[in-house]
Amino acid sequence: MLTFGEELVLLALNDEKGGFSFRLSRMKFENALAGAVLMDLAFLNRIDTDLDHLILVDRTPTGDPLFDGVVDTIAAEPHPRGAGDWIQEVRFRHPNLRGAFIQKLIDRGILEQAEQKILWVFKQRRYPVIDNREEKEVKARIRETVLSDAIPDPRDVVLISLMTACDLTDEVFSREERKQA
Repeated sequence: MLTFGEELVLLALNDEKGGFSFRLSRMKFENALAGAVLMDLAFLNRIDTDLDHLILVDRTPTGDPLFDGVVDTIAAEPHPRGAGDWIQEVRFRHPNLRGAFIQKLIDRGILEQAEQKILWVFKQRRYPVIDNREEKEVKARIRETVLSDAIPDPRDVVLISLMTACDLTDEVFSREERKQA
């Protein structure tokens, strides 16, 4: 199963060009990725929240260096902090979350890294999808959740919230579907 961050990266990638949507705000996307890390930890029962604080409930390693690093950071904090503070802290301590999730997708064989030259001089990295099965599955699942009356899976609710927070709805839904939803 893909993590929330991996799914968010797949939703943000432009299929044809292998790059990210030009409409995507880097700050909003990085905040959403930090939130995705915390949500994965919540679904792994490592953290929980109340109305004011994020609480560490289990320090057992997850096996993922990024997630385990965040758990260690939370464990080292002597004073309770809110989820919003932790989103900023995760972004600060892991300034290249996008790159970390891209690398995870490359390691899984879902993306590949390609260099492309613009005007024969400037190098630009692209991340074409090798097999777009995972991306199609994520988009189909999200579209089905939003456009039907079915009771949504909690993971899909989280992904839709993260997707909305960084303005990715245009990448998943057509104009007509957005009106319908």
